[in-house]
Amino acid sequence: MSRLGVTFACQQYDRMQALADGTVEVRGVDLNFLPLPVEETFYRMMRFREFDAAEMSLSSFLMTAPDGPFVAIPVFPSRSFRHSGVYVREDSTARTPGDLTGGRIGVPEFQMTAAVWIRGIFEERHGLPMTKVSYRTGGLESPGRTEKVELSLPAEFDVVPLSADRTLTQALIDGEIDALYSARTPSAMGPAGPLRRLFHDPESVEQQYLADTGIFPIMHVVVIRRDVYERQPWLAQELYRACSLSKEIARAKLSELAALTSMLPWPYPQDAFMQQHLGADWWSYGYEANAATLETFTRYSRSQGLAVQAPEPAHLFAPETLETFVI
Repeated sequence: MSRLGVTFACQQYDRMQALADGTVEVRGVDLNFLPLPVEETFYRMMRFREFDAAEMSLSSFLMTAPDGPFVAIPVFPSRSFRHSGVYVREDSTARTPGDLTGGRIGVPEFQMTAAVWIRGIFEERHGLPMTKVSYRTGGLESPGRTEKVELSLPAEFDVVPLSADRTLTQALIDGEIDALYSARTPSAMGPAGPLRRLFHDPESVEQQYLADTGIFPIMHVVVIRRDVYERQPWLAQELYRACSLSKEIARAKLSELAALTSMLPWPYPQDAFMQQHLGADWWSYGYEANAATLETFTRYSRSQGLAVQAPEPAHLFAPETLETFVI
């Protein structure tokens, strides 16, 4: 019998490498792995539904749930602490999030996952109510970026696009905005550049957040186009299984110290730190291990006027991936 052809667009992370190079197979599938940068994948999947399966912004997916064009599986290829993704000018007097009250914040898209996390965390833990600033949206380095998902925000949120010829990086340098929330580092950052991070030591702030909450923020999820899933519901379980196996191979390599598999000179202290706070499987897939993180993000999204119709997190995923057989 012929195997099902499936095109899967995803950044080529270490946790996806074994899937991309064929070391791990998706049973019953001829997999065409497209190693695309996340912005391209999100744009092409949201706008044109080009791929059978793809990495997807958690925020964008949540805003299309429960009856949108995608079905998710509990695979989370991207996670990141985002306190380090807040930038101000070098001469700014702001040193804490609360210092930004009343200011103008730049963000590529209001609904982007990183910004949802930052706004929620800053309001809950750092004294910056999310409606006490105004927001300016646009491209980080190129003008003209727009929201991938249509917004219908409460009136208390002041969200306005930059003018068509402006970028967020230049707007921050010029003082048009007071700070920037960005998943990518602006080009003007550097030892002698005009920008700096808001937090002097963001790593320590992020480590404290992990210690206090037990949350390693989820950025992206894997989705299957709904029409593909409805024709082949077995694909959800098989893709979930294969992604999990690929991740375990990458995880094991962190312990290979005789010849380091990455260019980072000290991978083992970070591995040990994460195990201390989250256990051996600290980059976990599956719903149960991530329920608290998903519930927190869903609450943030709703409070920001985004995924107001989203179901409870347990109902976001293909049901086949939430339980398994026993013998």
